[in-house]
Amino acid sequence: MKRILFIFAWTLIGVAPAHAALHIQSWTLANGAKVLFVENHSIPILDVSVEFDAGSRRDPQGKSGMAALTNAMLARGVHEASTPVAEPAMTEAQISDAFADIAAQRGGGAGSDRAGASLRMLSSAAERDAAVALLARVLAHPSFPENFLARDKARMIASIKEDETKPESIASKAFWKLLYGTHPYAEHETVESVEAITRDDLVAFHTTHYVANQAVIAMIGDVTRAEADKLAQQLTVRLPQGAPLPALPPVQIAPAREERIPHPASQAHIFTGMPAIARGDVDYFPLMVGNYTLGGGGFVSRLTREVREKRGLSYSVYSYFNPLAQPGPFEAGLQTQKGQADEALKVVRDTIAAFLRDGPTSQELQAAKDNLIGGFALRIDNNKKILDNIAAIGFYKLPLDYLDTWTDKVGKVTIDDIKAAFQRKIALDKMSTVVVGVAK
Repeated sequence: MKRILFIFAWTLIGVAPAHAALHIQSWTLANGAKVLFVENHSIPILDVSVEFDAGSRRDPQGKSGMAALTNAMLARGVHEASTPVAEPAMTEAQISDAFADIAAQRGGGAGSDRAGASLRMLSSAAERDAAVALLARVLAHPSFPENFLARDKARMIASIKEDETKPESIASKAFWKLLYGTHPYAEHETVESVEAITRDDLVAFHTTHYVANQAVIAMIGDVTRAEADKLAQQLTVRLPQGAPLPALPPVQIAPAREERIPHPASQAHIFTGMPAIARGDVDYFPLMVGNYTLGGGGFVSRLTREVREKRGLSYSVYSYFNPLAQPGPFEAGLQTQKGQADEALKVVRDTIAAFLRDGPTSQELQAAKDNLIGGFALRIDNNKKILDNIAAIGFYKLPLDYLDTWTDKVGKVTIDDIKAAFQRKIALDKMSTVVVGVAK
């Protein structure tokens, strides 16, 4: 118990120095796994993540939810392993207790592109090595017990049924379907797709996607480069080699469509947008800086000024870009009274049209830069945030100096850069819209 309290205290008060210069070391193991490592001895903690191209875009046709279920069940149990030292099978409770006994915190999950596991542990050799060895077993030898699969499927189905009553969930799923059509990004879990998933499906998905040569390992903490290399090998030595994954279809940008879905909620939920930007796109920084003015800057954004302050049509309105491995969406959204839905949607469209035409003013541009540059330290002010950043750098093949040059790239964005980038990526005649709560 003392160790658990100790690591919790460090979680709260132990943070890495907030500075732009983060020396990211990177190398590739003999088995093909990619490693990114930041050495930081400020606290006796090591944070690790291991990720794979195993997100929901890899779900088989008709079995949406496979990636999420596979990832959720990694720690439901592990097989007996034949190693130089015999390793007995472990149950979910035994795995959880084993991590707790060494004050290690396991996390993870599955998103649209990637899935994996993370670990926060003490950097002392005994606890660190035990935690890494256990995570390696969880990643390589999950047993996917049938009884836990039935339980997890029931939980997922209950969540799906609950979401089917929520206007914001209905709107989000319909929005992604409008934008992405038959592309895997459009798919979402349904009762039928989850019911169709079997244990054999999970085993096959795991065997295909959780492989050494597709692994991206991110580390930050109180170990040396040599120790980090040894730990990375330990994490992946049990994983098999995998065949190249099939290419996914390209994202097609369709003409604008609008869908209205009735719902008894008192407010209408409105989403409008289109596929826009992939990770690593050269337009990323102009789009990010420009969107701060358009709808990402909260109460200082144009959408807030036009929709909320001038007209009182919504408490909150926003816009953002969500870059993914393939072009992710630009989205603007709000909630408003049903009777005001059409008026509010028109104001949003008019505001976006004006921004596409004129871009930000010089004062707006400077305010956006000041906020983004001034707030950059908060993006890397603890090891967990740094870990998330370097994991993304590794998975999406971003430059190793991405964080070092981030503020410089923000500072160099001009009004012309923003106008050109927005006009390349956003077109009003291709922005689709979903309104939940108001019938046609």
